[in-house]
Order: sequence, then C-alpha cells, then structure tokens
Amino acid sequence: MGDPRRIKNKYETPRKVWDADRIKTDKKLRSAYGLKNTREIWVTLQYLKKARRNAIRLLSLGAKGAEQGKPLLMKLSRLGVLPAESGLEDILSLTVENFLDRRLQTRVMKKGLGRTATQSRQLVTHGFIAVKGKKVTAPSYMVTAEEEQYISYYKPIDISVHEAEPKKAAPREVVEPAEPAPKAEG
Repeated sequence: MGDPRRIKNKYETPRKVWDADRIKTDKKLRSAYGLKNTREIWVTLQYLKKARRNAIRLLSLGAKGAEQGKPLLMKLSRLGVLPAESGLEDILSLTVENFLDRRLQTRVMKKGLGRTATQSRQLVTHGFIAVKGKKVTAPSYMVTAEEEQYISYYKPIDISVHEAEPKKAAPREVVEPAEPAPKAEG
C-alpha cells in the first residue's frame, strides 16, 4: 500500500522571522488585503520569487533566453500581473502586491460585490461567489484577466447596511433608600 506522500509547504519562512520592519509591512498587507495570516503573504511571495528567479535565469542567457521567456511572459500577462507587451526585465519590478491584487477575495472587493476585504473573504468562503457560473470557495484563487469579468454572486445575498433604529432606554425609576430600622435594646 505504501506510505502516505509527504506534503511540502508552498512557502518558505523568511530568514529573519522576527524582523520588526518585515512584521510591520506584513501587518499592513494583511489588513489591506484582508488576509487570514502571514502565511498567505509568504505563499504569494513564492509565486513572485519563482517568476523573478526564472526571469533572471533567462536574462542571463541573452537572446536565446528572450525566446525561451515568452511562455513565462504569456503566463503572467494571462494572469493579469503584467501587460502583454512587457519584457523579461519588467518581471524584476513586480511586487507581492501585484500578485495579491489577483486573488479572488481582492477582485470581489474591487468589483464591489463585498464592501471590505474581510467581507469579501467571508463571501468567498461561504460559497456566495462564482467565477464563470461555478462556485469558488478559495479566497486565494488566482483570477486570470479573462475570468475577471465573470465574477458574480453564486446565490443572492443582501450585503447592504440596514440602519437599525436606536433603542430608547426605558426611564429609570428612582428608588430612595429606606429608613434604617430602629435598633432594639436588649
């Protein structure tokens, strides 16, 4: 029957895990994009590192590398991270925000289907969002440029803010303290 396969992480931890500057920037990214934890940033950072690594390798090959780099450029332009007419040098200027913008939860928020990044994430995980009519429940789903126009609600939901009437406090009765009972001598 065999041993179960060993699942590898889709991310690498940073060299300095407790670096204050990195923690501060990760916290800003988490709140801006409504991410659950820092691991989601690290996974997205792996996409960026892989693209940069391939671009550097292809640039070092010269003209032959430019020809071999066309599939990488097409993949990134299909994803919507780079414009179609960009070159290998443009891959080196990409940031993690370029990839975080392509996540489904970010696209839902930018399209106006969710008011905040957190609400957009909740809508996706609870099955209210569809891409091309098919329900997608992974907030980290990378939306291609072609699929972006097909993001919609899978089932109807009302996300409008309902103004509740403020509750009026009932008037309090003023209770005066009772007079103390006379002490019995005994």
